[in-house]
Amino acid sequence: MPEQVTISPIDNTVYVTRTLATTEQVNEAIERSKNAFLSWKKVSVKERANIISKFVVFFVAKKDDIAKEITMQMGRPIQYTGGEINGTAERARYMISIAEENLNDTEIKDDKPGFRRFIRKEPLGPILIIAAWNYPYLVSVNGVIPALLAGNTVILKQSPHTPLCAERFGEALKEAGLPENVFQVLHMSNSDTEKVIKHPDIAYVNFTGSVKTGREVQKASSSKFMGTGLELGGKDPAYVRQDADLEYTVEQLVDGSFFNSGQSCCAIERIYVHEDVYDQFIEKFVELTKRYKLGDPLDPGTTLGPLVRTSSAEFVRQQIEEAINQGAVPLIDTALFPENKKNTPYLAPQVLVNVDHSMRVMREESFGPVIGIMKVPSDEEAIKLMNDSEFGLTASIWTKDENAALEIGNEIDTGTWFMNRCDCLDPALAWVGVKNSGRGCTLSKFGFDYFTRPKSFHLKLTT
Repeated sequence: MPEQVTISPIDNTVYVTRTLATTEQVNEAIERSKNAFLSWKKVSVKERANIISKFVVFFVAKKDDIAKEITMQMGRPIQYTGGEINGTAERARYMISIAEENLNDTEIKDDKPGFRRFIRKEPLGPILIIAAWNYPYLVSVNGVIPALLAGNTVILKQSPHTPLCAERFGEALKEAGLPENVFQVLHMSNSDTEKVIKHPDIAYVNFTGSVKTGREVQKASSSKFMGTGLELGGKDPAYVRQDADLEYTVEQLVDGSFFNSGQSCCAIERIYVHEDVYDQFIEKFVELTKRYKLGDPLDPGTTLGPLVRTSSAEFVRQQIEEAINQGAVPLIDTALFPENKKNTPYLAPQVLVNVDHSMRVMREESFGPVIGIMKVPSDEEAIKLMNDSEFGLTASIWTKDENAALEIGNEIDTGTWFMNRCDCLDPALAWVGVKNSGRGCTLSKFGFDYFTRPKSFHLKLTT
């Protein structure tokens, strides 16, 4: 039987092995999901919400074990991984809190005597969720919880880097009393994943990952009339205006650039700074970056862990080297980070200046601890450069002028516009992307719309 091996980036050893499902087992799982849907969709929204609320309790109770597993599987420092459990619970609780209001029938006012009219949000059916490894629980919860609350059944395929995360979801949902087969986990090959997407009983696919794979998902789904939710890449910009609070701004942008080793779809990947404060900003940014500690993520003092795999680190190293060859100036002496070594996933943070948009490091998603910073003379130039990208997930402005932030935000092609914050997700707001950052929506009241379809009831009453 083919196996899926998860290598820990901490020491390049095998952490977990899973046997991949056979094609027959995959088809059986879909059939079970289809049958479970017939009864789950009839369960009231209130009862679904009660079960999911219990799930949150059981999930959080295992926080310490789950946090360590995240570190072992993908390398995030242990001092931070517990935060993902808290964030997962927060998002789930918010979606639970708004479920009844947004999933119950919408009655049309009785302005037509003798009629009753209402719109019902019908669940779609079995849903395939393909989740990424960089925030394995936060990515999964965005789809799993709204889908279940809406009355769908779910098959979750987690990244091979973080397979235990899917299993932990399953354990907690089972403890919470979720009926059998409403939620299932499948560890499967790429070819079988493609077959699941094409399967006539799969009603929707929610995918988080690379643009390249997103295109493959879209291609596979095109054989039938089925929706897809795609959260793909990012090259998220920040603009620091001349009136920004520099101490606060630097602290937030350094964290937004290097948290999780830059392995976030909404990490800050390029910064534009007004020329009036550029020199001060650079000085403070470099000084704070030098305080990071690269090393073993199981060490509580480590603030920068390894990337998920060596090839990811080498990709970022190539971007940096190429930019330097084109004239970029590195401001961080990597000798300050002894753990930084080629042919390993341990990569020092790097700050590049004298960069421009001819360089890959300012155009391609890096997904690593590197940031390019450019000086700009005006808001207009910042707007132009921020929009000069194939991506559009989030963007941020750092200023004390709310009106200016709103005016500039209206000009930026992005799914989320931040003022004085970045690299965060509010479950009350729609999580969306434009351009190559994807399509569809998760979270907020609008997130339910993508896991349901409207069904109109038009009743003529007779005596």
